[in-house]
Order: sequence, then structure tokens, then C-alpha cells
Amino acid sequence: MERFKLLSAVHLFLIKDNKILLQRRFNTGYEDGNFSVPAGHLDGNESASKAMAREALEETGIIVDPENLRVIHTMHRLTPKDERIDFFLTASEWQGEPVIKEPDKCDDLQWFPINQPPSNTIPYIRFAIKQYEAKNTFSEFGW
Repeated sequence: MERFKLLSAVHLFLIKDNKILLQRRFNTGYEDGNFSVPAGHLDGNESASKAMAREALEETGIIVDPENLRVIHTMHRLTPKDERIDFFLTASEWQGEPVIKEPDKCDDLQWFPINQPPSNTIPYIRFAIKQYEAKNTFSEFGW
């Protein structure tokens, strides 16, 4: 009997001076025109922290040592297509200044007050930010 499988993704809450780094999705076919955080799927055979360090470099050009990442929230999420487990991580330090490294997928990158993300932030990301502010380490979304 084959067991049920969940897709897993990592999301980076890069926070500086009470601001969070958000990028606007572009030309991806999913939530284009809306803000999210640097994120991506686990490729398999890699830890969540290594996947997040890889995605941070690919999307923003910053170097994050996986040792400087910690999971701050986990979300079990239902989408119209599937169920997912999302790991939200934050970095205690990083090297470099974030820039748009994938202009074919992102057309804006800005720091926003963490308690005032733009109105066009992807709903589950907005929810995760609120969970982080409330110091909740687990949530369910879309059920």
C-alpha cells in the first residue's frame, strides 16, 4: 500500500529593523502580482535548512549558512490541488544585500514593516506573518 505524501516547502522570513523582505511574484502562473517571501520546494535528499539556504541564494543572492537558520513556524496547508507542509525559517545573519536574482519570476523586492505587509500579500503568507508575530509555532490554513 502506498502511503499518502505531502509536498514540502521552505519560506524565509528575513527580518531587519522590524521589517520583512518580500518579493512580488511575476510570470510564474501562481499568485503573480502578489508579494511573498523567498521560498521554494525541497528537492529531496536535502534538509529544510539546506533547501532554504539554496533558495535564498538562488532568489536573492544572499548567502545564509544553514547553521544560522531556525524554524519559526510550521503550517499544514490545504490548497485546491493538494496538501502541503510549509516550514518558515528565519536567519540570524546573512552575507550580502538581497537583490532580484530571478527577474523572470520576481519583479519587485522590498522591505516592509512586519506588522503592515502590503494588501496584495499572498493570504497564507500574511497569515504566517501574523502567526510569527503572535509567537505561534504551528498553524493550519485552508481547511
